[in-house]
Amino acid sequence: MAYASVKRYKTLVRQRVEEGDFPALAVDLLKAEPSTKGYWGQEWDELVDLLRGLPGEVRQRLGNALAEQYHSAEAGPIARRGALVLIGIISRGLSEDLLSAERLQELDQLGRERYFWDSSRLEVLAEQELAVGRPLAPAVVAVFRRSALDTYRSGDLRELVRKLPETVPVLNVGEEWAERAMADAEGPAWRALLAHAAGATASKPSPAWDQRAEGLIGALGTDRVRTTVLPWLGLVGRPRTFELERGQYEPDVNSAYDPYNANALRGLAWLLSLLPPHPDTARALGALVETSLKKVAGMGPRNPKVANAGVIALARIDSEAALAELARLATRITYKATAKIVDTALEDRATALGLSREEIEELAVPAYGLTEVGHVGHRLGDVTARIEVHGTRAVLGWRSAAGKPVKSVPAAVKRDFADELKELKAAVKDIDKMLTAQSERLDRQFLARRTWSHDTWRERYLDHPLVGTLARRLLWSVDGTTVGYADGALRTLTDDPVDGGSEVTLWHPVGHEPAEIVAWRDWLERHEITQPFKQAHREVYLLTDAERATDTYSNRFAAHILRQHQFNSLAAIRGWRNRMRLMVDDSAPPAVRELPQWGLRAEYWIEGDGEEYGVDTTDSGSYVRLRTDQVRFYPVDAPENSAHCCGGEYTMWLRDGADPVDPLPLSSLPPLVLSEVLRDVDLFVGVASVGNDPTWQDGGPGGRFREYWSSYGFGELNQSAETRRALLERLIPRLAIADRCTLEGRFLHVKGERHTYKIHLGSGNILRTPNDQYLCIVPKATAGGPQAGYLPYEGDRMLAVILSKAMLLAKDTKITDPTILSQL
Repeated sequence: MAYASVKRYKTLVRQRVEEGDFPALAVDLLKAEPSTKGYWGQEWDELVDLLRGLPGEVRQRLGNALAEQYHSAEAGPIARRGALVLIGIISRGLSEDLLSAERLQELDQLGRERYFWDSSRLEVLAEQELAVGRPLAPAVVAVFRRSALDTYRSGDLRELVRKLPETVPVLNVGEEWAERAMADAEGPAWRALLAHAAGATASKPSPAWDQRAEGLIGALGTDRVRTTVLPWLGLVGRPRTFELERGQYEPDVNSAYDPYNANALRGLAWLLSLLPPHPDTARALGALVETSLKKVAGMGPRNPKVANAGVIALARIDSEAALAELARLATRITYKATAKIVDTALEDRATALGLSREEIEELAVPAYGLTEVGHVGHRLGDVTARIEVHGTRAVLGWRSAAGKPVKSVPAAVKRDFADELKELKAAVKDIDKMLTAQSERLDRQFLARRTWSHDTWRERYLDHPLVGTLARRLLWSVDGTTVGYADGALRTLTDDPVDGGSEVTLWHPVGHEPAEIVAWRDWLERHEITQPFKQAHREVYLLTDAERATDTYSNRFAAHILRQHQFNSLAAIRGWRNRMRLMVDDSAPPAVRELPQWGLRAEYWIEGDGEEYGVDTTDSGSYVRLRTDQVRFYPVDAPENSAHCCGGEYTMWLRDGADPVDPLPLSSLPPLVLSEVLRDVDLFVGVASVGNDPTWQDGGPGGRFREYWSSYGFGELNQSAETRRALLERLIPRLAIADRCTLEGRFLHVKGERHTYKIHLGSGNILRTPNDQYLCIVPKATAGGPQAGYLPYEGDRMLAVILSKAMLLAKDTKITDPTILSQL
């Protein structure tokens, strides 16, 4: 069809030229099918070549006719752009510069777009500008560079970009970091370095790339390159300096990286890895990795290629700080491709040192200058700076020469010790990040089957300046005896000190009598020890009668509706492998956690929920919600199960005549494995269930989840909610509002002046008198718990939400929020 149109228009052009009817030819060309839609695709090259080959006088008269059509009252935006493009096609060698002001206006508008379609041939507008000696605006250069990165772009566009004059900006404008870099990078040596960085289009640097980079670095000086480049990376991810226009169904392009500048970021990361090791470099690369993996609506991670480059750069730096960043990222990254590169880097480092992966992660944790467990002092003139770890946060404090606390940074320190102050503040931030990472790593150790010799454990855990702040708040088993750390020593339940030992493991409540577990909870409370995560209060999931009856699967967490993206992130953090469900004709395996130390594989069967594209899916087609089904266990090497993304039966994919493998009886599983896997699944449901959303009283889309929301939001308590209830029984008597609170069944009852309220201990949803009317209070996303005094563990956000709601409602006459007041 397209070829027939081209042939017809070629004949029409020759006919109109012979007749000398250029106004009619202009109209005919603007009515051409590709032009009316803004396209001059590859199949129209013959017509384009014919127009360019017309004699100069003929092209001039056709150009004048196209200019008249541009200004005609009937011309719409597509026709006007088509006229500009056609004039650009035929303008080579013409003396008159037609529609130059209009062309500049079109290019200005183009500079606010992310890219343009190749077949629109808009590069001819840029060629005209360059031909008449006018430079292209930086924003216009940027859109042409971005568009040319597409592999399928025409050779003309890529050739235009290659031939841009050296006076154009070396990076694309629009991103704060890039504009700062171009402002700082004065002179040909800096421009050459940035240009070399922008050419980093491969997955990793080649020897030739490195050799050229080392020469450029040598010309500027390694210290100068580091101190100049690192502040640029600190600006990556900030809002654009001007926004690009976003189409109705386009992703959030203004939160994404400019793809041309992204290549430069990759190159800068590789350049930094060639410099002498420095803690600031490792710090900046680690931050670049995390920033590059932040999610963008409709797109996913901002730029995994930049994140991968940051990891590769860290892996190339032989320093304690770089290894520490890799170990920290291993606990934080959930994007599979980048996580795999981190894993490979750590495995390679471990192999080189003759260590296991677990050991390299332990040895990778630096002290960050701490000289004792949890604190260090630095003398700066007449004052002392102290870094102290409190819980999972580091605090920088000051003391005068007399030893008295000073509230703020002394002026003399700011004046005389600016560099030292900067490093102290950076160390505090590093400690905070690493404490979070190490807490998460320790929380995942229960299934790792790790044992340590006593001396090794004391060095890497109990007496480590940083990890010791966590290890000393946990319970351990030394040669079979449970111990905790208090008053400067390891102690038994009766506070007897324990010296020495041979083998140490991390204590877990499975296998211990309830009375012993309660006794250790009392011990922690007596010594006012707040654990970094639930250990003594950890939920234990024992086999139920229903699970004994089903034998090979658990329905304990079936028939829930989960927010898919939140579930997927949680699963990755907890070490599960999962594929996003799309509303497409495809199949996917269940969510899987592999446990090679136990020879087992756990599966959580899920499926996409809904049938309406755009309502039950995102714009990109991924399901917004999932429905949950069974939890099963298989040998770790059993063939994989899969089911259709939209739902249906799971079946085992058998290859090469392999026999199917039956799921394992739940009763045959080690109790610790069953408990920890079910605890993970309980976490997925407890956090990602739509029943936790207080705004879903109407049941969500079409009201079809109303029954589920009600049953989840006010139904029976799960195991974690039961743990929360047991803690509240001990905690409430200490609260200032204790006389207004009572625990009854599934609810915390709070007596206010206006009403009495019932807060569900699982979902945090509220009912108020009379008639159990629903009260919607939406907690802030970063809401912290009230100052309720001692808490035995950290990390239960729902507990904080319940306590904050209780304290608010106990004084309901002081509520000023109009949304809440309208419901009272």
